[in-house]
Amino acid sequence: VPTTRRAWHAGRSSWGGREGCNDFSVGIELEGCNVLPFEDAQYRCAAALIDALRKRHPVADVVGHSDIAPGRKIDPGACFDWKRLPGVTRPD
Repeated sequence: VPTTRRAWHAGRSSWGGREGCNDFSVGIELEGCNVLPFEDAQYRCAAALIDALRKRHPVADVVGHSDIAPGRKIDPGACFDWKRLPGVTRPD
């Protein structure tokens, strides 16, 4: 789905006091699971994609499905090392 179009990645969700994250966000999916670490290549590709998105769109936050739909979605999970994404600061 082009980043200028609405996709259906988030479902019932909210972030920053706004409901329906599909209306104002871009979804990035990484293949993974809850018990194995992500691969170096996944972090490199995700970082490059986030950098490219920031050049085209006003990216305020980079968060996981678990942040926008807690209790319903758990990804990217405990094995995802957010510190491996340069320039991404985790919200409190």
